[in-house]
Amino acid sequence: MNGTEQQVRVGVDIGGTFTDIALELGSSLYSAKVLTDYTAPERAILAGLQQVLDQAGLAHGDIAVIIHGTTLATNALIERSGARTALITTEGFRDVIEMRSENRFEQYDLNIALPQALVDRCDRYVLRERMGAQGQVLVALRQVDIDALVDVIRQGGYESVAVGFLHSYMNAAHEVMVRDALTSALPNLSVSISAEVSPQMREYERFNTVCANAYVKPLMKSCLDRLVTALQQSGCHCPLFMMHSGGGIISVETAAEFPVRLVESGPAGGAIFAANVAERHGLESVMSFDMGGTTAKICLIQNYAPKTTKTFEVARTYRFKKGSGMPISVPVVEMVEIGAGGGSIASIDSLHQIRVGPRSAGSEPGPACYQRGGEEPTVTDADLILGALDPDYFAGGAMTLSRENAETAIRSRVGDPLSLDAEIAAYGVVEVVDENMSNAGRVHAVESGFDISDFTMVTFGGAGPVHAGRLCEKLGVTRFIVPQGAGVGSAIGFLRAPFSFEAARSGYQRLSRFDAGALNRLVRGLTEEAIAFARQGISAGDPMTERVAYMRYVGQGWEIPVAIPDHDEYQPEDVALFKDLFVQAYTRFFGRPIERLDIEIVSWSIKASTARVPVSRAAAPQARTPAPVRGQRRLFDPKRGTFVQAQVCHREDLVPGAFVAGPAVVVERETATVISAEFEAVVQEDLSLLVSLRDNAHAIVSKK
Repeated sequence: MNGTEQQVRVGVDIGGTFTDIALELGSSLYSAKVLTDYTAPERAILAGLQQVLDQAGLAHGDIAVIIHGTTLATNALIERSGARTALITTEGFRDVIEMRSENRFEQYDLNIALPQALVDRCDRYVLRERMGAQGQVLVALRQVDIDALVDVIRQGGYESVAVGFLHSYMNAAHEVMVRDALTSALPNLSVSISAEVSPQMREYERFNTVCANAYVKPLMKSCLDRLVTALQQSGCHCPLFMMHSGGGIISVETAAEFPVRLVESGPAGGAIFAANVAERHGLESVMSFDMGGTTAKICLIQNYAPKTTKTFEVARTYRFKKGSGMPISVPVVEMVEIGAGGGSIASIDSLHQIRVGPRSAGSEPGPACYQRGGEEPTVTDADLILGALDPDYFAGGAMTLSRENAETAIRSRVGDPLSLDAEIAAYGVVEVVDENMSNAGRVHAVESGFDISDFTMVTFGGAGPVHAGRLCEKLGVTRFIVPQGAGVGSAIGFLRAPFSFEAARSGYQRLSRFDAGALNRLVRGLTEEAIAFARQGISAGDPMTERVAYMRYVGQGWEIPVAIPDHDEYQPEDVALFKDLFVQAYTRFFGRPIERLDIEIVSWSIKASTARVPVSRAAAPQARTPAPVRGQRRLFDPKRGTFVQAQVCHREDLVPGAFVAGPAVVVERETATVISAEFEAVVQEDLSLLVSLRDNAHAIVSKK
């Protein structure tokens, strides 16, 4: 990966609707989108790979490295389509994953629907054992009890087992004993232990995370094994690496062992892509907007780096509601994700209101206009009716869309119940999905303490550039960028990511009782673990490390991240440094510190990663010339509530300095950029489209 400039590198992103392929050879980029094959995802990868190789005039054996991200783990959790899984836990803690935190995330909803536990109660088993909070053995685990439970697991016919004991993050001995007994007696059984998957305090989050890992592990291992075999049989003998949810790359072996780290791998690649674009253009405050076929993802990026967190939720039962989903306690790029993609299905609720998502038509059968048997109306059908999509140039002409099918689906399921024609009904569908996404952006920005109007949007994904302009209007954002290759942005992002691994572990201590020796032992072990995983992708050199301590005032329920400088050994007098750094971070978050309260460290996170590749700044275009126009077509203008005549330009015709005045549509192989009448697009020197209000449409100037 760090070889010559002419290495052939391929990024592969399996989405809920499309599988995206991006091949990079020096400064040349070749891309393809193919429908995702749910029964055998590797078939879609091989089909897309063949397309980009044909475009580049290359053979499978020319590929130097493949970097892969996938939503398969996420989909398995959402759809509950994983392995038959058992949970083994400490006696008395069988129902932790069902009791959750006992918080009501929607206080006044009398019919509140809590997410169903991933493992049913009848599949949860207990052992009499107990570790103390400092890792001391309070109740020893007996081998006879383990042997008896192994027989129960054998008779239960389980494919996978999760093991999560109380305080195992301080002492994993009992979990290891159970794993060794299970794998010895049942060698085909998949076993995950919480001390390795998520060695952090808070048993609900930790138990749920190890259950999620166990639940998807057989599925992901099978998929990855088949992919490796299929690539080798096709002539690809290059290394295969995986994108993980924290925004880095790990080996396929590590991914197979800890597949829960892949849950947000595709969106993480998109955030890395947006951060790279932001750095190339000197934009310190960027909102990444990635809209694919199944979901839309929004991420705020500051100083060219997406923010990460150590806990996130999947499969929320209430839109935007924290606590309504399934918590996963692993490092992840922080973003908001909603079921609003091109394939999201529109319907009418009991109050005769239009609803869009979270159900998706996916790739099988897909939107009605795909002519693959789909009958339910989707966002893509509405976009086609409103003129945003070219029926003869969808996916580069590989698919022909049927306007007739789209109109039939929209009219029968949305228009007729509301006494609207197909075009107005389609407008209603698009407005609802755009409002859903803009609401998500507002909420995410407010929760992060930012004014979204100060940001520049970077948009990508097959449907992102189609909807970006309307989102900007709703959010008060004055400009957005559509990078080259936007339709396969996440796959390109994989090629920009470093090899990295983030190791996290709880290690509680109060600053008033600062123990430098214990701290050094913890940090040393975490550093060695992170570097060992990160170096699986490189042949020489030590990765860089970043240290974060999660700290809080004594008595507080949650902690904040505090960046800590690397020291070979921390000394007792470094307690003053820890206190000063915490006070500074706390003041940034909350405005002022709290006097006369002790401070405590709850956990540590250490990230090891390869050095970032320097990014060249894109120059502003020297002159402006009108872009060549291929024709015109009807395009619906939501601000005017009527159709207008829009110019149609093709992205491959545009050179630096070319400008397109709205209303217009810029068409390319994997997406289309809709430019409303108030906006204008100018092609930058790196071939990105800068779309902004006409008074601000000439060139990108750094905007904090």
